[in-house]
Amino acid sequence: MSWSEGRLVEVRRRLHRHPELSTQERETAAFIAAELRAMGLEPREGLDGAPTGVVAVIEGGQEGPTLAWRADTDALPIEEETGAQYASCNPGVMHACGHDVHTTVGLGIAAALVEARGSLRGRVKVIFQPAEEGAPGSGLAGAEAMVAGGVLEGPAVEGIFALHCMPSLPVGRIGYSLGPVWAGSDAWRLTVRGRQTHGAYPQEGIDPIYVAAQIVVALQGIPGRVIDAREACVVSVGRIEAGEAFNVIPAEARMIGLVRTLDEGVRVRALEALGRLIEGICAAHGAQAELTTSQGARAVINDPALVGRALGALRAEVGADRVEVSPPQMGAEDFASFSRRVPGAYFMLGVGNRERGIVHPIHSPRFDVDEACLPLAVRAFTRALLEVSGGWPAVGG
Repeated sequence: MSWSEGRLVEVRRRLHRHPELSTQERETAAFIAAELRAMGLEPREGLDGAPTGVVAVIEGGQEGPTLAWRADTDALPIEEETGAQYASCNPGVMHACGHDVHTTVGLGIAAALVEARGSLRGRVKVIFQPAEEGAPGSGLAGAEAMVAGGVLEGPAVEGIFALHCMPSLPVGRIGYSLGPVWAGSDAWRLTVRGRQTHGAYPQEGIDPIYVAAQIVVALQGIPGRVIDAREACVVSVGRIEAGEAFNVIPAEARMIGLVRTLDEGVRVRALEALGRLIEGICAAHGAQAELTTSQGARAVINDPALVGRALGALRAEVGADRVEVSPPQMGAEDFASFSRRVPGAYFMLGVGNRERGIVHPIHSPRFDVDEACLPLAVRAFTRALLEVSGGWPAVGG
């Protein structure tokens, strides 16, 4: 039976009170599986490499394609400051990215599709994915681990959908893109090795802090100087550390940062420029550089045909004037592990409400949502899945 608005709010708040970090979503996975069983489904708990993932298949009453809906389930290491009655009970852990909403919507869609099985062509695989927030270089996790575990097979998925909370978008609205949605993410780590000396005699050593400072400034020239200003590129330094004493120039300085791009060619050029600038600056000052990069999430690029198939249903459900083009985000999301293998359609869900003070961005300790987004999302995307299932071409078709 479809879930009421009250039931959706209850589930979202239950999840919000009990957040779990990436790869630790055991209670969350158990709760999801129990809810799916209560719908009469047979969830599969755990896949190779993703033991806290949950998957269930809703079989339709007619022949048709295999579509998928993906919801991420993990929380962030953030101390909540909302003061809400349903605030996190786990110190230092918070659903500050809206994954509690994503999971609730996924469960609500599953319940609605079970009720509407007679109208569903083919089947919908509901995927509850852990570890979306994993940092680049932290090992195979999240979406990539689920793909490696076979989540897109048995039966083979032909199109996959997902959404993300967007507090800058007012509640009642849905955003879409026919191209890039989220940036690809690369992490980099640099050690600049110089030669230690007394702070009063810098000429007798090689100052890695001075060299590192030159690198920080030079890297800001990659966007707009190396990369065309019309092509999206962000290069940021997230941490720099060196030394222990006020009067000693240390032997080395360490830095970490990121590169974000929306295009693979731009990504390659940006990383090449990163290495070239670092090597050149270090060589000019007699220092040595040790640079490593780790590719994280790939850029999420929507399949225009799949998005187009869904737009009619979304407009019919929430109003044509409430479905709008959403600009690409330079944040990263690992949905591309799915959408670079099968057609993907990723949407933005409006959750903001300025009148109620619900304006804080994701990853903020004060992030919250207008819960009116829950029934709207369930209705709109259930309808979209039902309509797309009626005409989406089979693989190879």
